[in-house]
Amino acid sequence: MDFQKLHESVSTMRVGTEPDRSFYLPTGPHGESRRLDLSGEWAFRWFPDFSAIFSSGMPELDPEDFGTVRVPHVWQTDGYDRHQYTNIRYPIPYDPPFVPDKNPCALYVRRFSVSRSQKNMRAYLNCEGVDSCLYLWVNGVFAGFSQVSHSTNEFDVTDLLRAGENTVTVLVLKWCLGTYFEDQDKLRMSGIFRDIYLLFRPEAHLRDFFVKTELREDLAAATVRCDVETRGSCSVTAALFDPKGTLLDEAPVTGGKVSFSLSSPALWSAETPVLYRLELRTGEETVSHAVGICRREIRDGVVFFNGKKIKLFGVNRHDSDPVLGYAVGEEELLRDLTLMKRHNVNAIRTSHYPPAPKLLELAGRMGFYVVCEADIECHGAAAQAGLARYEEDYPDLAMREEYAPVILDRVRRCVERDKNECCILMWSLGNESGYGPNFEAAGRWVKARDDTRLVHYEGMNHGPKDRENDFSMLDVYSTMYADFPLADEYCRKSEAKPYFQCEFAHAMGNGPGDLEDYVLQMLKYDRYLGGCVWEWCDHAVYMGRTADGRGKYFYGGDFGEYPHDGNFCMDGLVYPDRKPHTGLLEYKNVIRPIRALKAPDGQITLTNLRRFTRSSAFARISYEMRAAGETVCTGSWNVDIPPEGTVTVVPEGPVPAEDGTLVIRYNAPKGDPFFREGELIGFDELPYGGGRAVPAPVAPVGRVRVDEAPLCFTLTGAGFRYVFDRRTGLFREMSAAGSTILTRPMEFNLYRAPTDNDRNDRGLWETFGYDRPAVRVYESTCETPPSGGAVIRCHLGISSVSILRILDVTETVTVTGDGEIEISAEAVRDLRAPYLPRFGLRLFLPRAFDGVEYTGYGPYESYLDKHRASSYGVYTSSVADQHEDYLRPQENSSHWGCTALAVSSDSLRLRASGARPFCFNASVYTQEELAKKAHNYELTPCGDTVLCLDGDQSGLGSGSCGPLLRKNMQLCDEHLSFRFRLTPEIL
Repeated sequence: MDFQKLHESVSTMRVGTEPDRSFYLPTGPHGESRRLDLSGEWAFRWFPDFSAIFSSGMPELDPEDFGTVRVPHVWQTDGYDRHQYTNIRYPIPYDPPFVPDKNPCALYVRRFSVSRSQKNMRAYLNCEGVDSCLYLWVNGVFAGFSQVSHSTNEFDVTDLLRAGENTVTVLVLKWCLGTYFEDQDKLRMSGIFRDIYLLFRPEAHLRDFFVKTELREDLAAATVRCDVETRGSCSVTAALFDPKGTLLDEAPVTGGKVSFSLSSPALWSAETPVLYRLELRTGEETVSHAVGICRREIRDGVVFFNGKKIKLFGVNRHDSDPVLGYAVGEEELLRDLTLMKRHNVNAIRTSHYPPAPKLLELAGRMGFYVVCEADIECHGAAAQAGLARYEEDYPDLAMREEYAPVILDRVRRCVERDKNECCILMWSLGNESGYGPNFEAAGRWVKARDDTRLVHYEGMNHGPKDRENDFSMLDVYSTMYADFPLADEYCRKSEAKPYFQCEFAHAMGNGPGDLEDYVLQMLKYDRYLGGCVWEWCDHAVYMGRTADGRGKYFYGGDFGEYPHDGNFCMDGLVYPDRKPHTGLLEYKNVIRPIRALKAPDGQITLTNLRRFTRSSAFARISYEMRAAGETVCTGSWNVDIPPEGTVTVVPEGPVPAEDGTLVIRYNAPKGDPFFREGELIGFDELPYGGGRAVPAPVAPVGRVRVDEAPLCFTLTGAGFRYVFDRRTGLFREMSAAGSTILTRPMEFNLYRAPTDNDRNDRGLWETFGYDRPAVRVYESTCETPPSGGAVIRCHLGISSVSILRILDVTETVTVTGDGEIEISAEAVRDLRAPYLPRFGLRLFLPRAFDGVEYTGYGPYESYLDKHRASSYGVYTSSVADQHEDYLRPQENSSHWGCTALAVSSDSLRLRASGARPFCFNASVYTQEELAKKAHNYELTPCGDTVLCLDGDQSGLGSGSCGPLLRKNMQLCDEHLSFRFRLTPEIL
């Protein structure tokens, strides 16, 4: 047996496998399992070099040299080989179909017993997932070979088994031809990572079936049709049960077909996941499958589901776990899907391969629209010559005729395995593999095989420019990370296909921003089907704990691998352990199922965005009127909004004279399957009543003594002493009531520890020295007006070494006799400099200042373009609890739209307010520490409380992979300003 020829062969992609079929697990006539589970403990031996051991066949190996592993698993998590993370680049030379001779591999051996009754049946060995390929022996006899990591491979091993003890041996290679088609953006892992088992079946049995449902135009009647294929001659009877389990009808399968007619059918949707049950019986065996009755169609460029226009508010999801790797089981799948439902997610794109089969069953039962993707990604072809010929090289494998069967095989496997899952709205031909005749052929096959679903492929945008590409088999136009003007332009076209953003809002680190604007744009156009955020979870490997108990997670580059793409795999809405990022909380509220609008006359319009469900089924609606963040009154509205309907309501109670907001909450009713009774599903916050008053400037009153020196002004008054540095334009010392307020000199602050979404701007910021600003004071004066107090005026510039003057600043500092300070700065920005991350002040307070109370957007971190999970109110916290612990440290835990702040120790409180709403951040870490460290467990507190007061801070966006931060979210104006009032109070 020439192993090399098989796993590098284009003409022989598999040997000994059964034809593809739908996924099912048959049972015996009394419900007994037909499955012999081979998961569990296997003898295992890993080899670093396949060619050195197996190039001339299977060698004699000493059983004593084997260890053990528990299957399913990936061998990297068991300490063999090493993890590797790459995004686009292949981890091997680009030389298809060849892979390195020095190819790591592993040999698995499992002994099991077969009874005499089992030996008299047909036996099929099923491997649900093996990366990257497998060679199979049963009792020492070669049984087959296959690849396509995320698809089931089934082998008929009947003639190789014997009654009594048997041995199955599986050789798994790390690399094969399939590696060139499995270049997904993920950690690279290897092994038998899904269930492996034997099915014992009668000689004649049901082999495959395909269920389709048809709905009458008025939805009042439906037909359930099923095509049935058998192996050998056996009669099949079909029985259909209603959602409560009552038998509706049964009929024999005739000519391989059977159908049932239903009146007033209960329809499946992601909102109403009602399932019938179909049983196919042969007398010796039963195959049972959940059936959802639904209709998917396109009318005038709009996707309809059961006659209603739908929106997909989805996520991209990998099979991933920080401990198990790819080897996720039902518990991990259920954990993910439950979290999604609890955050209003209604759609999943299975990036970038068919998921564990159980996920689709759960998605049908729990209610998700699924874009099921074939196990194809050839993104590395675009990097085969570096990135110099990115678009030209992108479609290489899509164009080469010899790889047409490979692409078709992978698409066919996806469709055949999952064709009976009602949750699947669209088939996806794969991801990021360019476009050409190979995908056109695969798309035509899908349309011919399944006329009930839509076909998607974003790679249509990366075909050869000198070829007339055919997109007729694709039902939607799909993009990734399109900016807002592009989506507007497309959706306004007449006679265009439905528009779908299969990836948008790159959720890497502190982000994504712009989610509200994305969703508003989706709601604006019927043609805009929706999109899926990239992506669901951070991908990292759990590596235990540090000596002080902090969890350690490794990502790309931490394993000593080459090449790698760093932390680009840390781009999820949840942490690896599934703790939600604040980005997921933001997404949850942005895609809330009810939205409110306020009319000029004070009336509130409530709109139910769900297509099939009345609001009373999922929400109770209450409200809270606030003034300056404090509750004024509460109430509720007993309304039931029809699907896609609206109602108008008015809150009762006093209307705030100023600084008023109305918070409308949507809480779960009793009996909701995913939320506890009363739990928040979403909320709206609307301005209501008078606007916020602008505070008058501080009046310089009370006696202040000023001692002038060439380098400083020293100001003293009733219980305070401040030293103003004439070289920096800010205070270098502050104390009150004998207690120190500043442990380091106050600073102008232009920089933030770059977020992952700042990655494309960080270089410019640091080139211009925003992380190391230099201040030059050109002029400084201090006067004591007749009314009292002291007023310092400065003209200063902010620049950096080798860099032009970034800001020209006119500053006024007013100090009153009781120690109150107002710092006002008017700045003119040199437009040759890039936009600023922030513009404000940084104060270092003693660590004893650990209490935080603020009026602003909380309790979660909030920013200009990321504050929909928070509301304007009064919040308290400790400084330590403010920190959002991103695994790669970065800017975090700022609060936007604040009107008041107090940071306190046991004896002293420092209050801060602004002339207009401001941002603040209080942390035990400096921005330099956050910017310097690669992992959260490496962070060292600075020993102070670091307080950043920002007149403005730029938004977050999703520029790590998405469009550049929009201008209206950038701090890029020519004229910038802030005015802060600082008031020390003795406690």
